Amino acid sequence: MSDQHQRRRGALAARIAADADAVLITKPVNVRYLTGLASSNAALLVAAGGAAVLATDSRYAGTAARICPELDLIVERATAEALTARAAADGVRRLAFEAHVMTVEKHSALAALDERVAFTPAGHRVEELRLVKDEDEIALLREACAISDRALADVLPSIGPGRTEREIAVALDRRMIDLGADAIAFDTIVAAGPNGAIPHHRPGDRALERGDMVTIDFGALRGGYHADMTRTFAIGEPAAWQRDVYDLVLRAQLAAIAAAVPGAETTAVDGAARDLVKAAGHGDDFPHGVGHGVGLEIHEAPLMGYDRTGKLMDRVPVTAEPGVYLAGRGGVRIEDTLVVRPGGPELLTETTKDLLVL
Repeated sequence: MSDQHQRRRGALAARIAADADAVLITKPVNVRYLTGLASSNAALLVAAGGAAVLATDSRYAGTAARICPELDLIVERATAEALTARAAADGVRRLAFEAHVMTVEKHSALAALDERVAFTPAGHRVEELRLVKDEDEIALLREACAISDRALADVLPSIGPGRTEREIAVALDRRMIDLGADAIAFDTIVAAGPNGAIPHHRPGDRALERGDMVTIDFGALRGGYHADMTRTFAIGEPAAWQRDVYDLVLRAQLAAIAAAVPGAETTAVDGAARDLVKAAGHGDDFPHGVGHGVGLEIHEAPLMGYDRTGKLMDRVPVTAEPGVYLAGRGGVRIEDTLVVRPGGPELLTETTKDLLVL
């Protein structure tokens, strides 16, 4: 994907040209987006004219040389320092940097290396580029979601009374890996009975019982891209209140999905779901935003909540995940990963949202 990465670096260079001579990228996921190199220690210098220099340490040098042959490569442990020195040597006098990533201590150390180089915040320029995905990125998201769907289908028959939250989480994680996931996208959530009222409950030794609702929030990682899906099931015949809450959350989720169109305000997408939940008397039981962007990070822009401003655009992948959480009783959350499209959202997670009784 070197041509693709080169286009991305060119787009970044154009965005910083008016404000700086070059930009120093130190956030690992942003370095990956611009070069293809996934590592725990790398930085990238992109000049306003488009030329770029990659720095990483000896652990990743061979990989960097193989997948980024078009880039100048510096092999140093202190990557940001090496690239700052290179920038000074190349005549850079205004160097933009990722102020939202770099610590104050690191910034002070870099600024002291060469007094000719003035540092200026770059803003979230790379994250802005990452917002709209290309079709190759969407294909990887689609693969991650397909693995997630298949894994849940395979594990579902084993979910029932007596199985613990932890056992289900481990089985689901293992199945995603067996099906080709690079890793799990995030720590799998399995929350049964009263634990379902905790949105980010950590699976424990509680065994599922008849009368429980169980919420499972999980996803596969494929090629660096994260799937995110939540389904809630009934263990045994659900009570009337459980069906009512489930139906409410499902209606809210479908309303949010329908509202996720190019040009929609993120607050309007959140409101499409939240207004239904409020009207049913559960406004205080829906404490989080209706969704978020997904891609190289599990949570990325845009964030969709009642206090988040912004507009959706074509080819932006987001989640739709309203929930209702009743302390001491349980909760329901239903979530899909989808891509905003002009003709209507493309759902990437396809597991049924009918209330399944296990």
